[in-house]
Amino acid sequence: MRLTPTRAVLALLTAAALTAPALIAAAPVAAADPTPVAVVTSEFEDGTAQDWTARGAAVVAPSDAVAHGGTGSLAVTARAATWQGPMLDVLGRFTLGTQYTISAWVRLADGAAADSARLSVERRSAGVAAYDQVVGNTAVTAGGWVNLTGRYTLATEVDFLSVYVETANTTGSFFLDDVSISYVPAQPIQTDIPSVRDVVTEFPVGAAITAAETVGVHGQLLAKHFASVTPGNALKWDATEPSENTFRYTEADPLIAYAKAHGMAVRGHTLVWHNQTPAWVFTDEAGAPMTATAANKELLLARLTNHIRNVAAHYGTDIAVWDVVNEVIDESQADGLRRSQWYAITGLDYIRTAFTVAREVAPHAKLFINDYNTNVPAKRDALFNLVSKLRAEGVPIDGVGHQMHVNVDWPTVAETEAMLQKFVPLGLEQQITEMDVSIYRNNSETFPAPPADRLLQQAYVYRDMFALFREYAGEITSVTLWGLADDNTWLDTFPVTRKDAPLLFDTTLQAKQAYWGVVDPSRISPSSSPSASASASASPAPGGGCAVSYRVTGSWPGGFQGDVTLTNLGRAALTGWSLSWSYADGQRITQAWNGTAAQTGAAVTVTNASWNGTVAPGGTVSFGFLASWTGANRAPTAFALNGVSCT
Repeated sequence: MRLTPTRAVLALLTAAALTAPALIAAAPVAAADPTPVAVVTSEFEDGTAQDWTARGAAVVAPSDAVAHGGTGSLAVTARAATWQGPMLDVLGRFTLGTQYTISAWVRLADGAAADSARLSVERRSAGVAAYDQVVGNTAVTAGGWVNLTGRYTLATEVDFLSVYVETANTTGSFFLDDVSISYVPAQPIQTDIPSVRDVVTEFPVGAAITAAETVGVHGQLLAKHFASVTPGNALKWDATEPSENTFRYTEADPLIAYAKAHGMAVRGHTLVWHNQTPAWVFTDEAGAPMTATAANKELLLARLTNHIRNVAAHYGTDIAVWDVVNEVIDESQADGLRRSQWYAITGLDYIRTAFTVAREVAPHAKLFINDYNTNVPAKRDALFNLVSKLRAEGVPIDGVGHQMHVNVDWPTVAETEAMLQKFVPLGLEQQITEMDVSIYRNNSETFPAPPADRLLQQAYVYRDMFALFREYAGEITSVTLWGLADDNTWLDTFPVTRKDAPLLFDTTLQAKQAYWGVVDPSRISPSSSPSASASASASPAPGGGCAVSYRVTGSWPGGFQGDVTLTNLGRAALTGWSLSWSYADGQRITQAWNGTAAQTGAAVTVTNASWNGTVAPGGTVSFGFLASWTGANRAPTAFALNGVSCT
């Protein structure tokens, strides 16, 4: 099951790239993938259904009407409901903790209306059924074959297990062909590299998980590197109370038990959200959709109260932090509030109620309000205004969660720091709750494999963001990544279907450059593309003097990264600095950190950030930047500090 984050990345998509999970070079480099082992191959060339059977009233039969490969396929007809279709019993073929790649080709029958198909797994334990989506809704037509491919890990003991294909909207006939299920023997995790949890000690670093991340080598990787976990889906309303007053904890309980057994903290996610909330929650006493009446408001708040009292009480002190409400801000509204069904029926009272009841039931827990794109000023300010208002009323909000679904280009460190700074005056805890770094800059990009330059950029983003978070350790009390490794990331299917690589470990669970960006940035391995270096110094004259080291630490076609170190050779401390130089080859700085860069033509000026303006005699200060280049990339030959030449 994919982790589903609690947001839609709208502003982020227009601003820059989302980091995507994919195979990524590690340091040290992991071994090549072993050969996949086939578990199921259904080509339907022998005139039989090859063990495929029907769900419900559907009829499945071999056909030679159309085929993806060869001359045969499986025809699926007589469907009376969208869930009815072909299924294959895989009990006994799947083993616990092994990740399987499932691929199937689907085509609608002639005359069938266009629809979407999806591939899922049904599992049952002690008669209780659960459904895990492997491939989400994918457009299909009668005009050609469409491939559905996804990964699945069986994480619990079952007594029934099947793979099936269904459609989203219609009951037309379709064809299935060339189904394959395989696995790659798991590589052992790297046990000789530092654990993230041991290196980053300022706050716990956690991962969002499903059951698949707690077994086999995934469980070993999780236990080695992370100090906390967030159940990605298992604590949401649709998982814990699918029908009214029927509470189910079969998905979440094993995750909490794993965390307790490994000494990990747990973030509870989430008690109230406008998504993944069952439809019955918003129906009135007669079963009709709610409208904004006093009676419906009372009923909805009663259901909310009952839900929180049961779920939060079930876990008691096992969960020390709750995302109480999620994604309530819509900066496009004049008042900044999302027009969800919660808001339409209750106004702000659903937020007030949720926090008040959560405090009563879990007085030990820290209670958070969580949202995405909080580094966008309009959204950040709307959230700040809401939290300020509610806290002034006495609503027990303990902290603000910043999701931080970002990409290799956006946001800047300065924008992220402004996000953190905004909430400091409120005296709240702040947590990074769902971080990942997509390798993509926009929705039109897709790569067969993640490019080395994007992985390098991603490593620097992780480096710089974690450096910032550690500077704000007095404000930030937790950082959580939205996933364990690139083999299970929501960004593979959102905002478009493509393989992304947004996390610290690749699809074979080996450490990426991004990992080293967090653990030891000196081990990030830039490419050996064109590089340059320069240094300049002035004699320590009576009034002052300076030394500058300029290095290109990474280069790729069209872009490079530079690091600059300034040494104060004067007898007095600098209380502010401005370093300038000129480029000879048309280079353009596009982003800087630990300083503010400005460029006019060839002339570049970098001034200190708010925290590094003072440089003691003999002391140094460093900053970094990303820039573009074409043709040549010669280093500057002269530098000036506060208008005085260092050359």
